[in-house]
Amino acid sequence: MKKYFAIFRVTLINSLAYPGELIGRSLMILPFMWIFHQLWSVTFAAAGAQEINGLTVRSTLWYLMLAETIELSRPRLGNTISEAVKDGSIAYILSKPYDFLLYHYSTSLGETIFRAAMNILLGGAMVWWLVGAPPNPFGWPLALLTILGAWTLNFCIAAMIGLSAFIVEDISAFQWIYQKFAFILGGLLIPLDFYPAWLQTIAKALPFSAMVYSPARLFVEPSLPAFATTLAMQLAWIAALGLLLVYFYRRSLAHLTVNGG
Repeated sequence: MKKYFAIFRVTLINSLAYPGELIGRSLMILPFMWIFHQLWSVTFAAAGAQEINGLTVRSTLWYLMLAETIELSRPRLGNTISEAVKDGSIAYILSKPYDFLLYHYSTSLGETIFRAAMNILLGGAMVWWLVGAPPNPFGWPLALLTILGAWTLNFCIAAMIGLSAFIVEDISAFQWIYQKFAFILGGLLIPLDFYPAWLQTIAKALPFSAMVYSPARLFVEPSLPAFATTLAMQLAWIAALGLLLVYFYRRSLAHLTVNGG
């Protein structure tokens, strides 16, 4: 695993090569948090309630900050693989003495770390200014571990979408569908707590909730039972999707046509 750690380390260092771009991309979270604050302040005021389904305006904003951090920090892996297929460089990558999937996992994680740190720094400062101090620090390390699980789950799905380029080349439709599922069933824009009970049951059983909702909810309301449940669900989905990814990768290689010969 030393070479994959070296790939991760090099990618991590390279992500700091253009600090202006890193900061500029992270600034997107600021208007998002401002809009969410206006939206949910009006919503709670219209409902005439300080708390809805266990969430206040303050906890909702901190939840959304972490949810947006998870989403905005993810590299667009599917596009990376698709472009490599289109320009023919996939042949060069596949010929290298490393595992294709582990290579992309290492680079994806390396690209994500500093993006996430910058999003948390800027988004957290904005939310602190708008609604007050963050939740109990006890939940921070618990949420951090589940965020790693969330990124791993996203990698499995994003890699399968990217590998579909081996067959169809254009993956934009698959990307769009996946993004909308993550937004709605993952609780990215609206916490799942605000959904009807029947829809909550469905959404919480799917991997999308383990990728966004569960880590963000654990951040604002930490508990060891919730952490154990979230981690168990993530590990189960990672095992299932990981096996499916390996199978899909081997099958996709048989259909790959490299542009340029």
